[in-house]
Amino acid sequence: MRRAYNSVLQLPSLGVCPQCAAPYMPHRVCPACGFYKGRQVLTVTAGA
Repeated sequence: MRRAYNSVLQLPSLGVCPQCAAPYMPHRVCPACGFYKGRQVLTVTAGA
């Protein structure tokens, strides 16, 4: 009976970042550009 719930689980949905159009998880900082809700929260360096 406990295993019956495993078929209902889904992968998290991804949104599209309005700044750089990279996929990211909702309600989190975009890992590609560092923006959240239209303002820059993290400084992302290239190649790091």
